[in-house]
Amino acid sequence: MRTRVLKINDVESDCSAILEAARLIQGGEVVAFPTETVYGLGANALDATAVQKIFEAKGRPGDNPLIVHISKRQDVDRLVRELPPAASTLMERFWPGPLTLILKKSHLIPDTVTAGLDTVAIRMPRHPVALRLIEYSGVPIAAPSANRSGHTSPTTAQHVLDDLDGRIPLILDGGKCQVGLESTVLDMTAEVPTILRPGGITYEMLTEVLGQVRVDASALKPLKEGQPVKSPGMKYAHYAPHAQVVVVRGELDQMVERINALAEEYIKQGMKVGILATHETKDYYKEGKVLVLGSRTQPAVMASNLFSALRQFDDLGVDVVFAEWIETKDEGLAIMNRMLRAAAFRVIDA
Repeated sequence: MRTRVLKINDVESDCSAILEAARLIQGGEVVAFPTETVYGLGANALDATAVQKIFEAKGRPGDNPLIVHISKRQDVDRLVRELPPAASTLMERFWPGPLTLILKKSHLIPDTVTAGLDTVAIRMPRHPVALRLIEYSGVPIAAPSANRSGHTSPTTAQHVLDDLDGRIPLILDGGKCQVGLESTVLDMTAEVPTILRPGGITYEMLTEVLGQVRVDASALKPLKEGQPVKSPGMKYAHYAPHAQVVVVRGELDQMVERINALAEEYIKQGMKVGILATHETKDYYKEGKVLVLGSRTQPAVMASNLFSALRQFDDLGVDVVFAEWIETKDEGLAIMNRMLRAAAFRVIDA
């Protein structure tokens, strides 16, 4: 299969390319498209056979549910059995945007989409290309990130092509994703609304609206044995570059000292070392390939750069990446959720 890439500079002037993608969706095919979070790999969410092609292209396990993307608020009504008032409040406040809500699904949603669960994850993306594609397709679109399963999520069309060239027919290139991390997933079927996957809509933002919100323990720890995967991104190892990732935790100066010592040790063993630093620490590293996420005072900027930095380490051919721990408030919680899974929870205390 030849994978074509169509550049979208403007949804109006380039509407023919989006229409072509919509026709593929209507015909039961998969298409990669941009959202404000990461690039998604989409298919008709109401067509189980089409959805199966997502799993095949990604090499994704069937027990990992997908998110259903919609373009209008009223699209939710036929996809769920019940809609709590709190969910409606969140939709008004944060949609379109990087917030996914888990709700009781209707009979229209195939089990393939939800991994057999009786709940469905739904969001309305903020990207104009994504919204127009869903509108033109005339169906909700099920879409995980458009990468090979377990690999670092894609934030550019080139990232998608690197992973899925020859496996999918079309990529809509809408430029670099703004948020850079997948959406927050909030379980609205729990007794207390529970964050299963942190993202750009933070715990602090949600508590401001809802009052009481819980963060599932699996956000920063491995999933408990036998715990159902109710949300994408809950698997043990995820978001990983080709290199081994190790997170170093401690006070800032202690982290720098420990990472410098580890880098020196690994380089002596003949390994190529990468260091994921911040603006505050970048000048203190003596060896290795140093990439900078951003300033610790701007966690949203660091979040937007995380996946592209991990993929850059792939391009640099490093064997191991040492990453600094980030404070888990605001977008920092989402950063550490992705970083710990990329590291398969390998953490060294400084």
